[in-house]
Amino acid sequence: MRKDVNLFIMNKKRVLVILCALIALLTIVFFIWNRNSGEVVITCKVMKGPVEVKIHTSGQLESENSENIILPAVLSGQNVRIYEIKITDLIEEGTVVDSGQYIATLDHKVIEEVLTAARLELEAAAAVVEDAKLDSNLNLSNYRDLIVNSKSDVEERKIVLAESVYESPSVIKKAEMDVNKAERKLTQDIKGLEMRKRQLGSQMERRKIDYNQKQQRVDDLLKLYDALIIKAPKPGMVIYAKDRFGIKIQIGSVLTPWSPIIATLPDMTKMISETYVNEIDISKIKVGQKVSLSIDAFPDKELKGDVISVANIGQPMPKSDSKVFEVNIRIHGSDRDLKPAMTTGNVIQTGSYSDKIYVPSEAVFETDSTKFVYVKKKEVVRQIVDTGDENEDYVIVNKGIAEGEVLLLNEPEKLDDIETKGWEIYDEQIRKLKENKQNNNQPAISAKADTVRNDAKGKKTER
Repeated sequence: MRKDVNLFIMNKKRVLVILCALIALLTIVFFIWNRNSGEVVITCKVMKGPVEVKIHTSGQLESENSENIILPAVLSGQNVRIYEIKITDLIEEGTVVDSGQYIATLDHKVIEEVLTAARLELEAAAAVVEDAKLDSNLNLSNYRDLIVNSKSDVEERKIVLAESVYESPSVIKKAEMDVNKAERKLTQDIKGLEMRKRQLGSQMERRKIDYNQKQQRVDDLLKLYDALIIKAPKPGMVIYAKDRFGIKIQIGSVLTPWSPIIATLPDMTKMISETYVNEIDISKIKVGQKVSLSIDAFPDKELKGDVISVANIGQPMPKSDSKVFEVNIRIHGSDRDLKPAMTTGNVIQTGSYSDKIYVPSEAVFETDSTKFVYVKKKEVVRQIVDTGDENEDYVIVNKGIAEGEVLLLNEPEKLDDIETKGWEIYDEQIRKLKENKQNNNQPAISAKADTVRNDAKGKKTER
């Protein structure tokens, strides 16, 4: 009995040794074959089931509604003529303030210099008005003296005419002419006085207008000087504004009437995530789409939201040729922990499909004209496919392959020996493209598109 047990153990060891040797031999053959062929094949299976298409972005929390703390309105007045002013003091960002509480101080020195110059101009204008009054009185007094003299002359001429009643007709005629001449001069002097009054009155009015403008400027500058201490219009948390270069306002920043915002007081109960989506994915983003959000500062928080706006015009990314579009996401509910400028992770759900054929993105190859996959059967086949929506990992395939088929994830080396199938899918795509172009009144598609059969790098099969 003991002998049989020993024999069984020896046979078992022999079998194990033989199996190990076979495995080693197969491994060596496999590596030698791969070394000779120089190709490693990675495959996957075509899957079918529910697919969710999501776009992942990062964003920044902002308040949907906020109250702006701006420069004094009087600074925009036409009389002030101050086009920029510096911030000399500013409370710390994030400070919670009450209504009427101190926010910032603007540069008093600039206003003082301008106010001094304006007061000198006002004094000069007042002197001009006073000189004009004296000149007007003097001119009108002279005109009035002329009228008095003209009246006296008329009276004298009339007396001469009355005394010449017994004189010769020629003397009487001359006396009458002298009276008429004196009366005409009197009439001219009276009209001249009226015209001079209007002229001097117009000059005086212009000088008064100039004086009033300078007085108004001094008054506006005094109002501005009193308003250089900026206070909060309502309770809230102070968030610094940004200038046109995207730099936050700070002590020393220069503001203008055209860019007057110093800071904002956000409504913390209504928050949005401001994010940017690249131009490749922006066509998938629609208002109303559901969004899941995470907060970098609070990894355990899970928030929900929806897309409320999508920009129509893109903007270039810094140091890049690509463009992005601004997308705003409203966060449902409110949370006291949320603060402006916190970073968010946004997952926008752009599509949900219950039963679709889908494959890994790496399994789909493309040229300028079409997309295809490599199907592993007895021989590898290049199969043209009609693709649909896609997410970061998978692509939905509408036509061309079936569930369970095996696809290559890497492109084979000997492409010239691979047969291409699915030309009917390609022809249908070209037909639809032509129809769309004709419906949109665009030029017909070029015959150059038919050269896709050459782009496929495979043997054309008879259809």
